[in-house]
Amino acid sequence: MNDHNIPVTEDELHAYVDGELPAERRADVEAWLAAHPEDAERVQSWRTMAEMLHARYDSVVQEPVPARLELERLERRPRQWLYGAAAAVLVAFVAGGTAGWVAHGAANAPSAFQSFTADALDAHRLYVVEVRHPVEVGGNERDHLQAWLTRRCGWTVFAPNLEASGLKLVGGRLLPGPSGPASFLMYEGASGERYTIYSAKTENGATQMRYARTDKDGALFWAERGVGYVVSGGGSDRERLTKVAQAVYDQAEKSGG
Repeated sequence: MNDHNIPVTEDELHAYVDGELPAERRADVEAWLAAHPEDAERVQSWRTMAEMLHARYDSVVQEPVPARLELERLERRPRQWLYGAAAAVLVAFVAGGTAGWVAHGAANAPSAFQSFTADALDAHRLYVVEVRHPVEVGGNERDHLQAWLTRRCGWTVFAPNLEASGLKLVGGRLLPGPSGPASFLMYEGASGERYTIYSAKTENGATQMRYARTDKDGALFWAERGVGYVVSGGGSDRERLTKVAQAVYDQAEKSGG
């Protein structure tokens, strides 16, 4: 028998919005919302945000996870791919016509900037659609999040304060990067807009900001002290994205991250 006086939990409210609440508990939650207007307002705001995210990203939500974002890559040796590439070049050399083959491959291979930014945008598109589970560690645990990602990634991971830009830290997660772990942080504005910061080791020592765009999402890439950063979000509003990225850059420089 259900106890209808049991307070409704935060998880149950999220499950109610997502349509995942057990049927026997639904009436209790609806009664709770009728008696608690503040919770009812929160639930409505979550629904509105979910509708906005689905309207923008439903075209990609069913796409398979890109192979380069599979967690199994974290277990691979960082440069395993390099040996395969070297072997392929050697075979081509033995077969003859080496110069033309190498030149053709170099012309068609994506640049480090393109590959790095593609990884970041793939992660951005994959996780910004999530309402209940967009991150592994919530923004209310900022110190723990920074310490955990710093330990796992091998450089100082700093979660900047972007409240001046109207963005609140949602949290972060660990991802596979081009040659090891990558840090992934997510921020959200009052209207539900989301920005992400992807960072990972890169062979680029230092580069200025470079802009890229895939479908509806823009990204700004730069590198500093062997770590590459990509700030993604803003849709077609490049000016807004640039201001957010500049705030991230300025705080990262001050923190040494």
